[in-house]
Amino acid sequence: MSDPADRRPIASRNTAFARRITGFLVRRNLTPNAISMLSMAAAAVAGLAFACAGGHWAGLILAALACQMRLLCNLFDGLVAVEGGKGGPDGPFWNEAPDRISDLLIFAGLGWAVGRPDLGYLAGALAVLTAYIRELGRANGAGNDFSGPFAKPQRMALVTLAAVVQALVLLAGSELPVLLWALWILLAGTALTVLRRSWRQIRQLGSLPR
Repeated sequence: MSDPADRRPIASRNTAFARRITGFLVRRNLTPNAISMLSMAAAAVAGLAFACAGGHWAGLILAALACQMRLLCNLFDGLVAVEGGKGGPDGPFWNEAPDRISDLLIFAGLGWAVGRPDLGYLAGALAVLTAYIRELGRANGAGNDFSGPFAKPQRMALVTLAAVVQALVLLAGSELPVLLWALWILLAGTALTVLRRSWRQIRQLGSLPR
């Protein structure tokens, strides 16, 4: 894991619920790396559920639940590593690499769900680019920049909400393309995030001593 002082700000990290679950996982000797691997499995389920939903509401609900499970894994791998004291020397790899794979799996599935796999792949690439810009800033001495408007939590919130709303729309007998709309919003918001983080980093690096 990275420096605890340079982590993504997550309000739920300090809740009693999070502390209890963290304690449970630590007592069961579940490693943060294993939790990170579980996050990829959840993302794979979400991506497949999207791709195979075929306009069926149940598949969309499964995709929404799997997206949230991915976020929970992202929360608890850090908590177990830092607060639980189980972080290892290879932690930084497992903290980052599974997230990039997860983004690609989920957004590729979303693209296939709406018949636009090209847009899904593009969304995945932009999501990976937001992380690359963040890590580049950290490597250059500018620190981690988790700013949005569409950082990972916001991307997953949009995808989850869109899946649930699309499921409800289908149950109501409508064919409104909620997922497609959400995908376009996702693309615009993630592209804006890449530009914003890049600009903030350039400005900050310009003010750093050389």
